[in-house]
Amino acid sequence: MEKNNQELLMKINLLQQQAEQFQQQLQAIEQNILELTTLNIDLDEIKGAKGKEILSPIGRGIFVKSKLDSENLNVDIGEGIFAKRNINETKEIVKSQIKKLEGLRENLDQGLLKIEEESQKIMIEVQKLEK
Repeated sequence: MEKNNQELLMKINLLQQQAEQFQQQLQAIEQNILELTTLNIDLDEIKGAKGKEILSPIGRGIFVKSKLDSENLNVDIGEGIFAKRNINETKEIVKSQIKKLEGLRENLDQGLLKIEEESQKIMIEVQKLEK
């Protein structure tokens, strides 16, 4: 009986660790979604601003004056490969990335629910064994 109790408590411990990992992943996903949403808003703001003078960062607190070419954006399409895209195409890419992240968030949320349910079942079992 004591051995069963210890095994169940170990399972709960493992589930708690897994839940913490899921929470950390969820926080990272939420941060990425927020950044991409902000990027989409920023893309709207630079529409039609071709030729506007801006300060572009080139390193730690160092900026260079540059003229904005808002019609041609260089977009990282993966593995360090860049392609020219206009703002609307770029916004579609960003929306697609947000959608993927939202799918991951949903999967993690479901995983957390399963962990909670499993933990509750184990706690009920532990309580039964203690009686």
